[in-house]
Amino acid sequence: MENVPTPAEELAILDRELRQLDARRAQLLARRSWLLAALRPPVAASPTPPFPASRPWPAGPQPRAEASPPSVQNVLLTLGGILLAVAAIAFTLVSWGHLGIGGRSAVLGAVTLAALGTPAVLLRRGLVSTAESVGVLGLVLMVLDAYAVHRAALADTDGLAYAAGVSAVLAGLWSAYGLVLRRLHTPLPTAVVTAQLPLPLWALAGGPGAPPMEWALLLTAALDVAVALRTRPAVVRGFAWVTASVTGGLAVLTGLWLSLAAGSPGTAAGPAVLLLAASAVAVFAAWRSPAAAPGASVVAGLAAVAAVGGVIRTAVPQGWAVLGYVLCATALLAVVRTSLPDRLRQGLARSAGAVQAAAAVTALPAVLVSLAGPATRLTDIWSQAPAGTREALSLDVPLSVLPAAPLVLAVLAPTTALVSRRIPAADSPHATSNAAAAGRGTALRAVLRPAAACGSLALFWAALLVLPAVIDVPYRVAVGWQLVLVVALFVLGAVLTARGDLRHAPLAHAALACGLAGSVSVALLSLATRPATFVVLGVLPAALVAAAFRSRGPAQRVAACAAAVFATGLAGACAAAAGLPPHRAALVLLLVPAVAALVGARLGRHPVALPVEATAAAAGPVAVLLATGHPPTLALVLALCGVIAAGTAVRAERRPAAGYVAAALFVLATWVRLFASDVAAPEAYTLPVTIPALVIGALRRRRDPQASSWTSYGPGLAATLVPSLFAAWGDEHWLRPLLLGAAALAVTLAGARLRLQALLVLGGAALALDALHELAPYVVQVVDALPRWLPPAVAGLLLLGVGATYEQRLRDARRLRESLGRMR
Repeated sequence: MENVPTPAEELAILDRELRQLDARRAQLLARRSWLLAALRPPVAASPTPPFPASRPWPAGPQPRAEASPPSVQNVLLTLGGILLAVAAIAFTLVSWGHLGIGGRSAVLGAVTLAALGTPAVLLRRGLVSTAESVGVLGLVLMVLDAYAVHRAALADTDGLAYAAGVSAVLAGLWSAYGLVLRRLHTPLPTAVVTAQLPLPLWALAGGPGAPPMEWALLLTAALDVAVALRTRPAVVRGFAWVTASVTGGLAVLTGLWLSLAAGSPGTAAGPAVLLLAASAVAVFAAWRSPAAAPGASVVAGLAAVAAVGGVIRTAVPQGWAVLGYVLCATALLAVVRTSLPDRLRQGLARSAGAVQAAAAVTALPAVLVSLAGPATRLTDIWSQAPAGTREALSLDVPLSVLPAAPLVLAVLAPTTALVSRRIPAADSPHATSNAAAAGRGTALRAVLRPAAACGSLALFWAALLVLPAVIDVPYRVAVGWQLVLVVALFVLGAVLTARGDLRHAPLAHAALACGLAGSVSVALLSLATRPATFVVLGVLPAALVAAAFRSRGPAQRVAACAAAVFATGLAGACAAAAGLPPHRAALVLLLVPAVAALVGARLGRHPVALPVEATAAAAGPVAVLLATGHPPTLALVLALCGVIAAGTAVRAERRPAAGYVAAALFVLATWVRLFASDVAAPEAYTLPVTIPALVIGALRRRRDPQASSWTSYGPGLAATLVPSLFAAWGDEHWLRPLLLGAAALAVTLAGARLRLQALLVLGGAALALDALHELAPYVVQVVDALPRWLPPAVAGLLLLGVGATYEQRLRDARRLRESLGRMR
């Protein structure tokens, strides 16, 4: 039997199913909207609101909105608030006088209360942006109310004092207003900013009991720190920290300026108390707030050092103030070792390091003068021994300016050494207890610890270096002192390198670098007298050679090369002491590359051999320059250089490079000798060399067809073609250019026929230059006979033609290069 529902029951069932269908349809439409939004490309502007569920999403791409409704709303509300504020200001300033005292109070009071009360109603209706705009208008009206009260009832009151009091009252009222209406974002930050005005304005007013400006700024900063630590909204905390930084920074800068301007301990005590108070405020902020700790702790340390150091500065003689600040920074490092929080200790350590770095910079001029000062006396070499170190350095600065430099550097050196020992090693298991932090800090520690150790060594050496200039010891004592320092540094670098411990490598390199800098300085300093020059230039190469034997790696090569440089200087000094002219002194300088070649042959493939030979070879060009004024000696110098290069080329590892150099030097020596002897027919001397050289080249080519034509025929051809070409250019007759041109043409044709690159290039170049010499007079005559506009026109047409066929010319050039490259 089938049960048929009653009409009422059936209606209820239909309504329930329709509601389920509507709910499902709403879910599907929402899903469809999300999928369409996901498929659209992202745009910078906010997306337009979705279509209602009852309307289908339109097909095709949607137009991009230029501004979203919230942004449009904010712009409209902001403009409306600005217009209302302008109207209120205009009413207060212009139309105020048309109303009586009652009307004025009633209008401003009513408008202000309405503006302050309306946001509460708007917030209950959810109109947050509108409430924010009206609230800002209310804040502006409160300022206008205060201005109106001053103009109407308190016109005789001092403006600054009234502004200070009103700003304090407004800051309090706005704070209370923002706490009552917490959904408004403007009142509390505005109250924080306004709270910066009362104390500074009171200080400017200068009334009874008004604090100094620097103390007003510091008290304001302390209040800002308290607000930043106690308040909850992040925006308010951010404003409070910013204002605390500004006012506190101004207070510290003012205290520092007053401390530097103080002339006695009594006047420096006031700024010192201010700076210590600022330091206490910064320490409190860093202790209570981890976010502010990095900057606040640094400010705390700098303010404390400036406070105590400023008092010490006024109590010590001129020139010793820097030492006081350094000692304060060193004491601050001792405080860092206490049980303070890590974030606070790190900031204090950074501030102490900054002070010590600044102190090191103040001592830098003394170090630079001690190093580079001897260079100012290069015009007075071996003239007269200076009376003291300051005269040798040409230092005219009074002694009272740089007295503390050695002590400052001497204090910084052990401090830096202790810091380097306190830094955990990169491989130390106790570097940190956090594995992730250990991974991040390993690279930093691997750099900081060696850098601190090297810095300590450099500071200690600098302290000892400037000591003779400060004390003004006799000249001989200064030279001996610097020479001992240099030798000690070389010994230290050699000992550290010989250990083979990679951890000591940076310190060894630093010792070698300081020693090299000091060696150059003492070498220049020794040039004032002859005995000092020979002692220094005799000791330095020996010390460097000994250090090279004990060292390893790059330090060994650098020491050996420096020894070769100072040996060259010693050879030049010996030539100058013997009274030799420059061209004869050049022969003495060649002893250095000759000895280096012998040493290189003894060392063989040792890593030091090549750098030493290359460094000593630099004496060759110097010798050539010295001999340029005397062609016969220049030819001899070139020949001796060729002999040294040929002796070096005997060794298999030097043969490819030294052999070519030797051949070129011998050929140059021959040409120079022919020029020096005024030979009119150089072919008589060059052809006996060229013919056997070409025969030997042909035999080599027959034995080794892959041999280059440049090594086989190049030296022989150049030996005759180049001197003949020079002679032809200076010959007024026609026979030599004709014979040279015929010979060059034959060589060129032979090179083209046999596909030999050297013959083709050398013969073609000689033929072109010879033809240019012969045609030059006729070309000059033709150019003189032509109109002046014709050569530029021809040049322009030539450039146009080259430009029009540029790609073809490039292909031709590539084919020519490839053809030459395929030749032997």
